[in-house]
Amino acid sequence: MGALFREFITLLSDWAIPVLLFFIPVIAYIKKVNVYEVFVDGAKEGFDVAIMIIPYLVAILVAIGMFRASGAMELFVKLLSPLTNLIGFPAEALPAALMRPLSGSGTLGIVTEIMKTHGPDSFIGRFTSTIYGSTETTFYVIAVYFGAVEIKKVRHAVLAGLTADAVGILAALFICRLVFGR
Repeated sequence: MGALFREFITLLSDWAIPVLLFFIPVIAYIKKVNVYEVFVDGAKEGFDVAIMIIPYLVAILVAIGMFRASGAMELFVKLLSPLTNLIGFPAEALPAALMRPLSGSGTLGIVTEIMKTHGPDSFIGRFTSTIYGSTETTFYVIAVYFGAVEIKKVRHAVLAGLTADAVGILAALFICRLVFGR
């Protein structure tokens, strides 16, 4: 079962982007969409949003820097590692899983360090890459997008986002164990 699933995933990942790159322009042509004009309009809107979210972006980046510099990341890893060991979650991946809801670039730095230490084809390398791709920068997204539309009360968005991140991390562990073994 694992080998067949691995072959299917490989085939799907090899063809997903080329198929999308082919069909999106074809569908736009069929629907008579002026792709260049729509692209330029989207770029203009993106620039306006970027200007509007800079204060929120600076705030979240400072908070992330304080979190890492304070040693809170290492403390979380030490506290959670006995629990993660019970489900076969490698302790080396815990910093990536904890950083992901906060910062994409911070997580990428952690994943890069893991790749240098363990190699990209190791289980831990593949697992942290899968975590990176299957979760979201929840606090960043909330700060930027809620800030862009001036929403002050996030209500259940943080809990929903963190729950989705936890499910993504557990699904990454399950899928990586299924596809890559360990």
